[in-house]
Order: sequence, then structure tokens, then C-alpha cells
Amino acid sequence: MEIKNDKMIDFAPISLEDRAFYEPYLAAEKERGCEFSFVNLYLWGRQSLAYRSGHALMFSQFNRRSVYPYPIGNGDKKDVLDLIIDDAKARGIPCRITGLLSSDCAVLEALYPNRFRFHADEDGFDYVYAIDDLADLPGKKYHGKRNHLNRFAEAYPNYRVEPIEESNLPRVKEMLSQWYQHRLEESPYGDYHMEQAALERAFRDYDALGMEGLVLLGGEDVLGFTIASRPQEDTFDVHFEKAVSDVQGAYAAINYEFARYIRQKYPSVRYLNREDDMGLEGLRKAKRSYHPHHMIEKFWACLLEDGYDY
Repeated sequence: MEIKNDKMIDFAPISLEDRAFYEPYLAAEKERGCEFSFVNLYLWGRQSLAYRSGHALMFSQFNRRSVYPYPIGNGDKKDVLDLIIDDAKARGIPCRITGLLSSDCAVLEALYPNRFRFHADEDGFDYVYAIDDLADLPGKKYHGKRNHLNRFAEAYPNYRVEPIEESNLPRVKEMLSQWYQHRLEESPYGDYHMEQAALERAFRDYDALGMEGLVLLGGEDVLGFTIASRPQEDTFDVHFEKAVSDVQGAYAAINYEFARYIRQKYPSVRYLNREDDMGLEGLRKAKRSYHPHHMIEKFWACLLEDGYDY
């Protein structure tokens, strides 16, 4: 049984009810990595929240480590960072702060000179694309993508897309079940447990989370789908994208159609954040091939007095 002391922050497990309270903190930020979206906080792992001094504070489990995503909000940063440092000491864990932008690193160094060591989290950099690039595939650099899309259209000349809704959700889930079965046949020791749990939550609380999704159909067969949310006014965050692997061009088609769908429905959206590559070489190559507009570069900070530990 954990013994509390007065230096511990009273973090509470995240719930759907937190969404209305949390999202204004995020909306006030210029740009944050995908891990700060409410949907990702809610869907993935063990996440807890607290609100102090005009900030939202988070306590997370990441790769079996306890971490503190950088506090978001307005007000005195030192007040809330002191609380985080004290909380880590009270818990007897290293103080690891994650999701920092380069500007956050500068703030932390100015407030605590030479007390933190910083580490670029390259596997966690977000790929952010101009929505017009993905919706139009313009110019020579997208020639290969247009070819993939054309081959798909030749194989499925009457393909169509529909928003995810109650009527097509059973077919989406069936396609997803087959997708995981195929992946496990290829890689019997593949670990998809956390992703499957996150998707089950996403489907269960789809409307309450403000999700947007699109299904790619060939006849009545689901060939792919995308699920996303809108953490900020000008950006959609693509949380999940799956397509039937043996249908050439299916991934290109759902990517293209979703960008066009969002652009038409939300004219103020300028970017699609397609999240990170997790250090997986194949995923990194695929994300780079779409020529991101920019990357959200993120860093970890570790308190040196705790020992150098990521």
C-alpha cells in the first residue's frame, strides 16, 4: 500500500469527464506532441491528471517507467515544476519530464541551471503534414503516391468512403480482427495488446471522445479505416490507420481520402499530425515518403541529482 505524504500531488486516473476541463489547456498551447491530446491520454496506458496553478499536470507510465509530461497551461512554470520535482522525491522515483519542445528545454534550464540533462526523443518526433499536400498529392515528389492511388482505383473503380458510424462499425471490427490475425501469423511474437485495448476503448467511447473516422469500402468489403481527433483548431491527430495489407494502394487511398474529407468538412484545418514512428524503420520510411511539412521535435529531461537515467 502506497503511503502518501504532503509532497505528493493528488493525481487522479483520467476519465471521460476530464475532457471538457483538460482540452482548453491544450487549445491554449501553440503546438504540442501527440501524447498531449486528450484522446491519447485516455486511450493509452496508465495516465493520471491533476490541476495546479493554472496548469494541467500529468503522471504517466511509459515503457515501465514513471514520467511527467511537461505541464501545460498558463502561469508560473516554476511553481508547477517544483511540485513535480517534489512529487518524484516523495514517491522515491527519478524525476523524468517528457514531451518537451526545445523552447521548454530552454525554460527548464533557465529555471534550474545545470540540474537537468536533456535527451532528444527522436523515435517520438511527430510527423506533421500540410493537409493540402495529402489531399492533392501535388508535384513530382508525390508521383509515386499518385501511381499507388491509380492502381488501387483501377482494381476498385467503384470504391467509396463513409464516415465511421454504428451501421458499419461491425464490419470495421471484423476487418481489424483479420488484420491482427494476419500480423500475428507473420510475427507470432508481435505485441499488439496495448493497441488492441486502445482501439476497443476508441470504438466504445467514440462519440464521447469527439472522434472522426472514415471507412474505405470496395463493394461491401472494408479495405481500410482511419480514426482521428482534433486537439487544436488547425490540426487533426490521426490516431489509427489500418488497411488490408494485400490490397495494393489501400493505405494510399485511405490516407488521401481522409485528408480530402477533413479539408472539406473543416476548412480551418491546415495540418494532419500522423504521430511518431516509434523507431520502426519501415514505419519511418513510410512516413518520410509523404514529405512532412515539419516535425515536432521532443525531448526528455532528467534531474541529474537522481542519476542519469532515461
